[in-house]
Amino acid sequence: MKVYIKFISSVYFKSLFFVFFIITSLVFILNLLTELEFFKDENVKISFTLFLSLLNAPSLIFEIFPFIILISVQLFFIKFFENKELDIFKYSGLKNSSILLILSALSLITGIFLISIFYNLSSNLKNIYLELKSNYTTDGKYLAVVTKNGLWIKDKVDNKIIITNSSSIENKYLINNFITEFNEDFSVIRNIQSDKIDITDKEWKIFNAKVYQQNDYKKISNIKINTNFNSERIQTLYSNLSALTFIELYELRKNYKKLNYSITDLDLHILKILSNPIYLLLITIFTSLIMLRIKQIKSATFKISIGLFFSVIIYYFNNFSYVLGSTERISLLISVFFPLLILISINSFLLQNVNDK
Repeated sequence: MKVYIKFISSVYFKSLFFVFFIITSLVFILNLLTELEFFKDENVKISFTLFLSLLNAPSLIFEIFPFIILISVQLFFIKFFENKELDIFKYSGLKNSSILLILSALSLITGIFLISIFYNLSSNLKNIYLELKSNYTTDGKYLAVVTKNGLWIKDKVDNKIIITNSSSIENKYLINNFITEFNEDFSVIRNIQSDKIDITDKEWKIFNAKVYQQNDYKKISNIKINTNFNSERIQTLYSNLSALTFIELYELRKNYKKLNYSITDLDLHILKILSNPIYLLLITIFTSLIMLRIKQIKSATFKISIGLFFSVIIYYFNNFSYVLGSTERISLLISVFFPLLILISINSFLLQNVNDK
């Protein structure tokens, strides 16, 4: 490896690790304050809240990693400007475009590491975090999950525990259902079998039910039972996809399709993760070009402020596009890749005469 590549790589990773450490510390402190507020009425040790804050931090770091890359690249160029290293490279025959190419390769490698290693680690920690914290939430007695055997719902209403298994969902109806009601000692009260249940409201309407009770059964055309679930709540039963690894996301997607359950949010989440290295690459190029164009400005604070201003605009534009995709106003591919195409267009414009800067 050539000496200048080693030097550029060293400065880049030093900047990246410095920013990563600072941002991680800030995220941890904010997490800790949130957990302390959450557990203010609970008798838990401070070490437990510290542990939860550590578990939750990596998933949040993954979400804001484009900001980390942006600030890291800015610090990289600020160091080069202050030490006149950019001019030294130029006099040695190394063009700005060559430095940009090296930085792009480094950010792409960082992005690949991020989605292949860091994301799976953060999702496992997030899953542990949610499991530990669920013991202290009011929703702990409610559960809805999708498996290869369909939709399973555990509910507790009127001192009864209700377990529901359904093979699929069609609009606001559960299809091919089997419900078991238990008392608080988990003794079976009755079983209900039905081909169709209306879940528009939390008071479910069960059609053409077979009710099994005390070794006998009877057919009832309509039954109503109270639950804590309706169609809206079930449609968002697993909103925290960041707690799933790639393999778990793939398995969940297969199960969703079997259940006739919407996979829009799941596909959007997967596409966002897979496109992350490209996003980081484009952010690196964009930040580098901005820094090269404003290198005459002496204030490092002002330079960073400009970069953060643009990054906030990009962040909200991305989120707006993702919302349009999740609500199916536009296709998922367009919602994910249109912001990237905009960045490519801006970078292409800024690349003009880059070696003259």
